Amino acid sequence: MPSKNTICLWYDGDAVDAANFYAETFPDSAVHAIHRAPGDYPAGKEGNVLTVEFTVAGIACLGLNGGPHFKHSEAFSFLIATDDQAETDRLWNAIVSNGGQESECGWCKDRWGLSWQIAPRALTEAVFGPDRAAAKRAFDAMMTMKKIDIATIERAVLGRD
Repeated sequence: MPSKNTICLWYDGDAVDAANFYAETFPDSAVHAIHRAPGDYPAGKEGNVLTVEFTVAGIACLGLNGGPHFKHSEAFSFLIATDDQAETDRLWNAIVSNGGQESECGWCKDRWGLSWQIAPRALTEAVFGPDRAAAKRAFDAMMTMKKIDIATIERAVLGRD
């Protein structure tokens, strides 16, 4: 049974694939239950997978195989805070190399169209830190990136870009 507040994500018949990918890729993620439709519905037939209960980085989600009518957009995304460059690279590369696509400033999309921001904690600390000149340098450096490069952000903070 989903938790009291669960994010419902719409898929076009491949919610199980998405949930399995997230469970394999992100820490504190798992597939909990797969539910089949008790009858025919607009996007499928009785017995088809209707919903998948899963967590992504500790967030309760429900994948709904609702058909092609509604697509994911950048208006909703997951922000994943990473601790170092290795974790940043691993998560970014997993999403992009599995049919996803790169975007700007640490953003990418998975193959299902869901947006992710893979954001190193070093970036967040730099951009929102008390030294506003260093924050601007870090922000300006980020604006030139796709995947975030922590070493470049750290050099920008120090004024060594």
